[in-house]
Amino acid sequence: MTDPQDAIDAQSEVRRRERDERVYEHTAGDVQEGVPFVGAGPGDPGLLTVTGKELVEDADLVVHAGSLVNSELLDEYCDDAELVNSVGKDLEELVPLMRDAYEDDRNVVRLHSGDPAIYGAALEQMDALEHADVPTYFVPGVTSAFAASATLRTQLTLNETANHVAFTRPQGKTLDPEEDHIGEFVEMGDVTTCIYLGTHAVGETMDRLLDEGHDPDTPVTVVYHASWPDEEIIEGTVETIGEKLEDAGYRASAMVIIGQAGTGAGYERSYLYGDWANSGPNDSETEADD
Repeated sequence: MTDPQDAIDAQSEVRRRERDERVYEHTAGDVQEGVPFVGAGPGDPGLLTVTGKELVEDADLVVHAGSLVNSELLDEYCDDAELVNSVGKDLEELVPLMRDAYEDDRNVVRLHSGDPAIYGAALEQMDALEHADVPTYFVPGVTSAFAASATLRTQLTLNETANHVAFTRPQGKTLDPEEDHIGEFVEMGDVTTCIYLGTHAVGETMDRLLDEGHDPDTPVTVVYHASWPDEEIIEGTVETIGEKLEDAGYRASAMVIIGQAGTGAGYERSYLYGDWANSGPNDSETEADD
C-alpha cells in the first residue's frame, strides 16, 4: 500500500491542476460507484438522510465513528452489516480495510458523525482510497449546530442580530493560538459563533475573551448531545458559562453557541415577508418606466 501521506499529496496535486470530472456528472444525493462517506447526523436516527439510510441498510461493512454515532442508529439500520469502530485506528489500518472489502465486492459505507464536511477528516481518507483506485463520494448529514438551533427553537442567522455564522474550534493540540479566531468572530457582533470539538476548553476560551475585553454579558448557550435522548442545555454568558459547564461535567459532544441568536431574542422583522414581499413582482418595472 502507498503511504497515506504520499497518496494525499498526490491526489492534492491532481486536484490543483484540474477539477474531478465527477463534479459535473453528479449532484449531492446521487448514489454513485464506490465508498460513500455518509453523515450520520447529530445523534437522533431520524436525522439521518433518506439516502444515507438506504446506503447503510444495504451495506456489508460499516466503518463508523464509535460512540459519536448513536448505537440506536447502528442497531436499527445496520443490523446485517459488519461494524468496525474507527476510533483508535489510523489511515494505515482503515484504508486497507475499506479497500479490501470494496475489492471483494462488498458494499462499504464510511459513517461519520454529523456532516463529514465539518471537522470530519474525511478527505484524507477519500484521497488515500482514490489513490488506491477505490472511488469515493460524500453523502451530506445534519451537523450538530443545526440540531442545536432546532432544539433552541431559533435560527443561527436573524435579521439585525446575526448576519453571519462561524463554524470554528478553539486552540489546542490541533489548532495553534494564532489560528484561533473566536475572539475576532465575537468582536464582529453580528456573528453567531458555533464552537465544535471544544467542550473541554470552554472555560479557557471564555477567559481569553474576557481578557480581550469582550462583553462579559454576551449570551452563550451549550447544547450537550444535541438530538440525543440525554440532551441537555446550559445557558449562561461569556463570564459564567465556563463554571456552569465545569459543574455539569461535560467533556465532549457539546455544541457551544456564542451570540444573541442562540437566545432567539432581539431580532427585527425581515424584508422577505415585509414591504419587499408586498411590493409585487412588477413594481420595480413600473418605477423604471416612470
